[in-house]
Amino acid sequence: MNLRDTFPHVDATGPTGPTDGAAAADDSGSLPGPLVGPAWLATRLAAGGPVVLDASVGAHRAAARRIPGARRFDIDGVMSDATVPLPHTMPGAHRFTEEMRALGVDGTDTVVVYDAAGVYSSARAWWMLRAMGFDRVAVLDGGLPAWTAAGLPVDEAEEGIAPGGTGRAGDFTARPREGMLVGSGAVAAALADPGSAVLDARSRERFAGTVAEPRPGLRRGHMPGALNLPFGEIQRDGRMLPAPELRAVLGALLGERKRERERGQERLVVSCGSGVTACVLALGAELAGYTEVSVYDGSWSEWGRPSELPVVTGP
Repeated sequence: MNLRDTFPHVDATGPTGPTDGAAAADDSGSLPGPLVGPAWLATRLAAGGPVVLDASVGAHRAAARRIPGARRFDIDGVMSDATVPLPHTMPGAHRFTEEMRALGVDGTDTVVVYDAAGVYSSARAWWMLRAMGFDRVAVLDGGLPAWTAAGLPVDEAEEGIAPGGTGRAGDFTARPREGMLVGSGAVAAALADPGSAVLDARSRERFAGTVAEPRPGLRRGHMPGALNLPFGEIQRDGRMLPAPELRAVLGALLGERKRERERGQERLVVSCGSGVTACVLALGAELAGYTEVSVYDGSWSEWGRPSELPVVTGP
């Protein structure tokens, strides 16, 4: 596919709009930050730029439309560890390396991830890549809906996106980073630490335990001491809130914890139902300037199972 032909109306050397990263460099391999906009991506694709990965999950995984050239980052499939009885568990480094190479991704590539819902599971792909030592990755703000709303072209396929990449193996190598994905022990320690906070991205009803969990067998409620920040509350019209607004939302939620440590350096652990939308909170925290963030990989799928892990209900 000749992407210059796909995007004939895009000026590959033109300026970037304010929602597409004003600090972006002209080089197609440079990222303005963890978030890029549709115009930024279209411009770079016209110049033969980033690898694009579709990280859609659930019903959106079967979407027939895709950004031209996108490859499937299959969180519902091979990009999760099927040997673990928890959904969406991070695979080991060897397996992750194999799957990224099968997608034709090289260690020197720049990658943009998106999903068909907006900013939902794409943040999980972004966090997974970074947890495996790969920093040249950003999330498409607004995802496929923002891309199509901008009038940019899509490929149509009756059976959705093919899993493969370029037909050749890449040379990607995973180099796991400690602390980006944590287990229940680290969460319990954070709950007991006044300089830390555990943020739960689930809905307020699920957090309070007033509705049943969508996954059978899980208890209702939340971890004692956790704070609720539904991931949709740090978005507007399917896009992430601007950094000043994210800082205001997080600052108001954390309250007295700001006194425990220098603002912006609070230790945050983020959780959700299965470790997917927790990564939306991780993305928001990074955009707001927080540097000590971990994702609870098992999330409520682990903590909410019948066990000795404590659960409370109420707001």
